[in-house]
Amino acid sequence: MPRDFLFTKDEIVKAALDLTREKGFAAVSTRALGEKLGASSRPVFSHFSNMAEVQSAIINAANELYQSYRSEETASGKYVPYKASGMAYVRFAKEERELFKLLFMRDRSQEQIKEDPEEMDALIEIIGKQVKIDKEEAKTFYFEMWAYTHGIAAMIATNYLVWDEAFISRALTDAYEGLKLRYETGRSLK
Repeated sequence: MPRDFLFTKDEIVKAALDLTREKGFAAVSTRALGEKLGASSRPVFSHFSNMAEVQSAIINAANELYQSYRSEETASGKYVPYKASGMAYVRFAKEERELFKLLFMRDRSQEQIKEDPEEMDALIEIIGKQVKIDKEEAKTFYFEMWAYTHGIAAMIATNYLVWDEAFISRALTDAYEGLKLRYETGRSLK
């Protein structure tokens, strides 16, 4: 007969995600997770071999949540798809500060995959069509716009800025339109 566990794997991941939201990723330990569950740290290891597996599960759960923000924003139809992606990114930073920091503000130099190439390629294709530029220019446009969007999101996630949705939307539109004009006219800001 299979052994009954005190907590399911999903319950442990949810508790770990909540702990990350409350105290940051660095605060997640087996002891803290056990306290969050109202138990010892032992139940954590009924589903995970080590803390590295727990941390990986937290990152995956945070990413799933972020992807749901992107899907919801795009499905809402409030913004065109490319802008919806940026607005979702900033909203995630505003509403899930610690999870945003975990996903987008940690050292990733040791990771094999730094971004989702399919997601990036889809956005580059949208830019290329909207601005009528080739793939290489669209890729440069994407990274320039990404740097601007990430800057806004990072400043919001760290409480450096307190902007409402309308102002964020305007700032992203202004940056997009400025870049678009530069690429359409071929002007340089030298």
